[in-house]
Amino acid sequence: MPQVSMTVNGKPASGEAEGRTLLSQFLRETLGLTGTHVGCDTSQCGACVVHVDGKAVKACTMFALEAEGADVATIEGQAAPDGTLNPIQQAFQDHHGLQCGFCTPGMVMSAAALLKENPKPSEAEIRDYLEGNLCRCTGYHNIVKAIMAASGQDVGALAAE
Repeated sequence: MPQVSMTVNGKPASGEAEGRTLLSQFLRETLGLTGTHVGCDTSQCGACVVHVDGKAVKACTMFALEAEGADVATIEGQAAPDGTLNPIQQAFQDHHGLQCGFCTPGMVMSAAALLKENPKPSEAEIRDYLEGNLCRCTGYHNIVKAIMAASGQDVGALAAE
């Protein structure tokens, strides 16, 4: 079976992967990084979003072998080594941007990619960017609010839903 090597959350990682092994499966089953959730296996829900070489990618649509030599960031690498949440994670907590939590890793990773591209997105831009991420619990209002707060914007003007 082929070997695949990559950097995951700043550390070298490698393992065996069949040609059909998805990146999400490799991260979860081979590397034990179960924070990357798999909700649909069809690229519909966004629960599996990770960053590959700085770009948001749905890990259920990429083969592990395609990530050979890549720099991969998962939800496990977002907090500081001492466990302190990063600003996006903290904003999700502060603004109740989660309920069951299943979609949260993908939402946080998508939000990080958005804020890297657009440090001060509007509400409409956030909602547009999150189109590929499904949440069955929250109605998105508090997720949008959390992302705006993480970007340093005033969320007091957002209408309550």
